[in-house]
Amino acid sequence: MTQQTPAPALSSPFDQEFFQDPYPTYARLRSEGPVHRIALPDGSPVWLVTRERDVRAGLTDPRLSVNKAHSTNGYQGFSLPPALDANLLNIDPADHLRLRRLVSKGFTPRHVEQLRERVAEAAGQFADRLAELGQADLVSTFAHPLPLVIIGDLLAVPEADSRTFSGWVAAMFAPEYPGHTAEAIGHIHRYLLDLISSRRAHPADDLLSSLIAARDDGARLSEDELVSLAFLILMAGSENTQHLISGGLLTLLRHPDQLTTLRARPELMPEAVEELFRFAHPNQMAIRRFPTEPVEIGGVRIPTGDTVLLALASAHRDPSRYPEPDRFDLHRTDKTHLALGHGVHYCLGAALARLEIRTALSTLLDRFPGLRLAVPDEQLEWRASFRSHALKQLPVAVG
Repeated sequence: MTQQTPAPALSSPFDQEFFQDPYPTYARLRSEGPVHRIALPDGSPVWLVTRERDVRAGLTDPRLSVNKAHSTNGYQGFSLPPALDANLLNIDPADHLRLRRLVSKGFTPRHVEQLRERVAEAAGQFADRLAELGQADLVSTFAHPLPLVIIGDLLAVPEADSRTFSGWVAAMFAPEYPGHTAEAIGHIHRYLLDLISSRRAHPADDLLSSLIAARDDGARLSEDELVSLAFLILMAGSENTQHLISGGLLTLLRHPDQLTTLRARPELMPEAVEELFRFAHPNQMAIRRFPTEPVEIGGVRIPTGDTVLLALASAHRDPSRYPEPDRFDLHRTDKTHLALGHGVHYCLGAALARLEIRTALSTLLDRFPGLRLAVPDEQLEWRASFRSHALKQLPVAVG
């Protein structure tokens, strides 16, 4: 009887060097080929798509489903209970559009514009705290709490509860010990069930109360969809924004010529934020996808049901798409990017995220002309996560 040769072990590019700076790894992978069969840190096999043209096309390819029901092999993402899994990130177009319409009124440009004063007020309050301390961790003192206050206002969730919730979300993305992710998901699930029960008994003028009304009065939402939407709004409304505020400020401090230009011409802040979305967005990958039939990407045939990861961060540094992609440039002519998605899954909270990041960075630059790192750059620590490139802390001095 002939003994079969075992398949070679898949390589994993996700090591400590990647966590500190993922872009050299992406550059190597792009040069070697557009699609790679690799293993995630837990050993799960995936197909990693690295070039901008293929990533952009993949985001709108109807054959690449976000629904786990189409997965037959490999990584499926977080293992969530049904009450958290029925969210917009995991649902294909028909149901996605139905749910999106129900929640979109909280994020229309008109509604976001009404939040401008509240965002500026909150940014000013956290800047006051920085001024009092003189030297502090910008993540915990400013970048973390700011979006939590705003998304908490939308859902009428107290700031203290929002901070606790955000800590659980952080544990999902970068667990610190075995079982940490499952523990955090359990906390999130129980908290949302209690929150919805309380709001159902005592409705208020907030987005969550309106979703509950849609569920209870019109039966347009299932109970799982209701809980899942609340989960997604709280998670997505804080996670990436807080990391782009801290990572964006670090990028400016690392590019003093661009920072000087921005201080001299604050009207360039919208352009700066779009370049930061491309250059420093924490999200490394789009939500995992599963082919509903065999697909060819970059000349590579991917079987039905395998897991495909579209590497946004790699696409944003693709020299075939962006001239000198590793250069941060406020005056870059083409500032289009994929950081907020593309197609039907384009970020529902894009306008709010832009408002918060612009306001946060403008407030910091206006208030603190001497703002600087309080530790050497090489001492900064990053999350050990393949999903998000995010600072653990950003010690700054503002005097």
